[in-house]
Amino acid sequence: MTNVQHGSRLQRALTGRRGAVRLLAATILVVLLALWYLDERTTDPQSGEAFDVTGALAGEDVAEGFARVTGPEPLRFPEDHLPHPEYRHEWWYVTGNVEDDTGRHFGFQVTLFRFTLAPDMPERESALATDQLWMAHLAVTDTEAGDFHHRERFVRGAAGLAGSSADPFRIHAEDWVMASDDEAMMPLTLDFPATDLGLSIRLEPRKPLVLQGEEGYSRKGPEPGNASRYYSYTRLAAEGHIDIADRRYAVSGDAWMDREWGTSTLSEDQVGWDWFSVQLDDGRDIMFYHLRREDGTIDPLSKGLLVDAAGESRVLERDDVELEARRYWQSPQGGEYPVAWRMRIADEDLDLELEAVLDHQELDGVFRYWEGAIQVHGHQGPDGRGYAELTGYAP
Repeated sequence: MTNVQHGSRLQRALTGRRGAVRLLAATILVVLLALWYLDERTTDPQSGEAFDVTGALAGEDVAEGFARVTGPEPLRFPEDHLPHPEYRHEWWYVTGNVEDDTGRHFGFQVTLFRFTLAPDMPERESALATDQLWMAHLAVTDTEAGDFHHRERFVRGAAGLAGSSADPFRIHAEDWVMASDDEAMMPLTLDFPATDLGLSIRLEPRKPLVLQGEEGYSRKGPEPGNASRYYSYTRLAAEGHIDIADRRYAVSGDAWMDREWGTSTLSEDQVGWDWFSVQLDDGRDIMFYHLRREDGTIDPLSKGLLVDAAGESRVLERDDVELEARRYWQSPQGGEYPVAWRMRIADEDLDLELEAVLDHQELDGVFRYWEGAIQVHGHQGPDGRGYAELTGYAP
């Protein structure tokens, strides 16, 4: 999410605290490149010299050659549901809180990420050659059992292993699939099978799509291009099943979908973010995030969106929302995460207690971060449920 200055700076970014928040711009891309090009260097047909793909990510011009998000532009649907390979990264992200017929609660997260390795990759004859890499995450919280399960996979965007199709809309990483009935994204079916953990969930919109930020233009840093295109479905009816080990649970409830793409996002002095999606029992939905700086302050570009029960939305600026961490959890892998918060939105008459349903909802994969289901209690107001994502806390 930021420009890397030189090789040693990149190494520090990958091993230090700042590296924890470079999911979409340095850490994940470099690791994926290592996975795909381990001991492999390709030859530039023009120069005859070896082309070092990992080296292409270092230097001040890491974003050069990619499209940049520099201001509001009209979004086009259904086209913008599909990948944007001219940008460096994007994702399709769904979280949900569901229950079986006994009231047993589950949280789930499924995410498909797409990365373009470099704007000008050399051509190769191999059918597996590609500049497109995909990463997929699956996580399930079984609140009653006190268990958190997660899986990840990495797939090259070649030979039909991962990619997209337009009509019907479909994106996939091997047999992990998000697919609709036609070119429109909704209704959407999530099929993420596995031998010991999986799910199949059908999503139907309860509210229309909303544009985040300024007409879908979401600024994260003051520098030109440090932004994304961002839209959401904040209230989706979810129904299907979740498989854990040898048991299948028929479930239903609510889900949330975020869709975002860009090339660079965070600034040099931003070390992480605390992101929340909240669905209240009175029909209102809230997205809000704090961008944290190295000096411990909150960036002025932190913001969010409130969607009322009828689907009308308004932007929440940083000062519209008071957010205070109330309790922390120490990861056995190192790092301390907030897991309970108080959120106040005075002009909406909201005073909310947010708390993780389980403290240990940390995804410990190539990139370590906390993503989990939360419960919401309103002080003299509505209760609800939601999800939180926390980055930059793991050493």
